[in-house]
Amino acid sequence: MNAPLTARSFAELKPLRRALQEAAAQAAERERQRQEAERRARAERHLFADAVGAVLPLKGQAERHWHQPRPPEPQPVQRALDEQSVLRESLSDDFDVSTLLDVDDQLSFRRPGMGLDVTRRLRAGHWSIQRQLDLHGLRRDEAREALGEFIRLAHRTGLRCVRIVHGKGLGSPGRTPVLKGRVQAWLVQKKEVLAFVQARAADGGAGALVVLLAPGRRLGG
Repeated sequence: MNAPLTARSFAELKPLRRALQEAAAQAAERERQRQEAERRARAERHLFADAVGAVLPLKGQAERHWHQPRPPEPQPVQRALDEQSVLRESLSDDFDVSTLLDVDDQLSFRRPGMGLDVTRRLRAGHWSIQRQLDLHGLRRDEAREALGEFIRLAHRTGLRCVRIVHGKGLGSPGRTPVLKGRVQAWLVQKKEVLAFVQARAADGGAGALVVLLAPGRRLGG
């Protein structure tokens, strides 16, 4: 609280009067500003009501039922991803594999960048055969689908060496191993396949291929 203003002489009266007038003016200005602020605040609070006007509540609100929105249907994301993966890995029957095979008596295959020692060791049984797929008796479309799934799952489970039995074609017209050429073409299109050779006589000979797969991650490992 400000100290009271007093005058000890007539000479001090004039500046005292001026100080009192200034103090009164300041107080009046503060009051005016306060009232103006209250007016603006009141106007802002009633702005919406003043703009809308008088309103009446809707009848029957007590009987109105508000339904919860239905949750969206679950999206089969993983199934869509699997289907896209299968489409990406679809195997063509028109793929020309002849230019990619090594020119030897067994027409072996090795991915570009793989050395000759890979097919040599594969043919010598350096990698033990861990699983095999027998395509005997399957139609072309069935064999293609079975081979694609077999290679994909073998790679995902960490297998390195598998055998594909396609037969020697002894029961085919002309006794020609038609499926063998298709299996070679399908395998070349699989990115998981590093190399393959004709199996040794003890492992099926001309009726089978031994396939080397790229390293994969074992499930659960």
